[in-house]
Amino acid sequence: MKYAHLLLFVFFPFASLMAQNYDPEGYDPDTLEVEMNEQEIKDLNSGKAVVEESTVMEMLDMVSNIMYFKDTYLDIDSSLMNVYGYSKNEIPMFPDSVYANRIEALARETTIPLTFNTHVKSFIDLYANRRRQQTSRMLGLSYVYFPMFEEYLAKYNLPLELKYLAMVESALNPTAGSKAGAKGLWQFMQGTGREFGLKVTSLVDDRYDPMKETEAACQYLQSLYARYGDWFLVLAAYNSGPGTVNKAIIRAGGVKNYWAIWPYLPSETRGYVPAFIAVTYVMNFATAHNLYPINPGLLLHGTDTVMVRDRVAFDQINECIGVPMSDLIFFNPQYTKQIVPASKYNPCALRMPMKYTLLFAQLEDSIYAYKSKAEIKREVIEEKVEAVSDSFVHVVKKGESLGSIARKHHVTVANIKRWNRLKRDSIRPGQRLTIYRSGAPMAQVSKPSKSSKANATGPTVKVHTVKRGETLTSIAKKYRCSVNDIKKWNGIKSNNIKVGQKLKIKK
Repeated sequence: MKYAHLLLFVFFPFASLMAQNYDPEGYDPDTLEVEMNEQEIKDLNSGKAVVEESTVMEMLDMVSNIMYFKDTYLDIDSSLMNVYGYSKNEIPMFPDSVYANRIEALARETTIPLTFNTHVKSFIDLYANRRRQQTSRMLGLSYVYFPMFEEYLAKYNLPLELKYLAMVESALNPTAGSKAGAKGLWQFMQGTGREFGLKVTSLVDDRYDPMKETEAACQYLQSLYARYGDWFLVLAAYNSGPGTVNKAIIRAGGVKNYWAIWPYLPSETRGYVPAFIAVTYVMNFATAHNLYPINPGLLLHGTDTVMVRDRVAFDQINECIGVPMSDLIFFNPQYTKQIVPASKYNPCALRMPMKYTLLFAQLEDSIYAYKSKAEIKREVIEEKVEAVSDSFVHVVKKGESLGSIARKHHVTVANIKRWNRLKRDSIRPGQRLTIYRSGAPMAQVSKPSKSSKANATGPTVKVHTVKRGETLTSIAKKYRCSVNDIKKWNGIKSNNIKVGQKLKIKK
């Protein structure tokens, strides 16, 4: 291993801005001695290498594929914002001194010690030059999410500039997902999310809920600052975990400063703070770089939240009151199967364009009771599955005959032969026979012959699954029988039935 003596100016054009964050004991502010190999030394001077190893480009590329930018969007008239008189495709370039002065000005307005170096410059180049189209999309999305971010950051007394962290994490893509399994605007892993109250079930993933995940992110950032007291260490811990940061601090000789532990951090985390500084700069000086928002079409109208009090699918709402599916999916990514699992005692929030909220309130009960086209198809499939699943397998034992098996299960020999496509009465031990509990399956295995029809005895039984809004009377009318018949067939005394209950109907 080699030792490299790195002058502070490698990282700090503004050493005075950072000096108050260094551990005064055992630390020489003029030089920083760290143990590195040759590749690490090379990386220190290669901002481009840090950019290529980060996940920022991956998230930016995902923004390019989001459907609400492909379907419809509104370009803001750049002539109203183009105070510098740039041509449409002009890409302004500035000397390092301009970047440094602008970032120094931003640093005076926040408690986060923003600074400029070669790594920050490389990310500025990424956002302002190499990925301009994606940056313009992020600018558009910022109008959707930043007001909400600022509300929660203020609630937890956190620097408002932390709103830009979500741009590094997800490029403001509400459905962003990393290869490691992090999800949402703030990229929570499932375990960390659980610590801060984010639930994950078969139908709901709170990490995709913009408001819930934003509040969880604020709580996490607040707890990390209470531990480290340094915002850059907080950001590093948010990205790689407190354990990784603690190990890096130990390797750096106990120096509690992000730039001091930088060589000992994972490659992705090395680019994390530079990316945050860069995106903070670009968002504040976008017009200086001839960058303007591309707004998703959803910004053409306001949105509001309704409280859902019964289980409902997005397609029910779409077919009943016309809310575009794309709007419901975009504003409610937490409902991963496009189903809101609400109930009277567990209402769930659903965001939609404001012009539909009154209509939803007026037709709420009708929406819950409405069967969408997709639901009707599902019911047909479920009924077929129920008919087939209303059976079991009998394994023939030594000494058994079709007659004894038929008597045992209260069915006929003819039915057993038909269900199992048997031509003879002979069977052998170990043979598997399908037996239908109801006496005859609704889904016929094969068309019965005339002789088997003649030999079959007993009524055909259908299994009916009770749907929302149905009563014994309506079911009896459907099958042309009496309420008493249904009660007798199912051994029930009361007229009360519940959704999902299975009733035998004999024909």
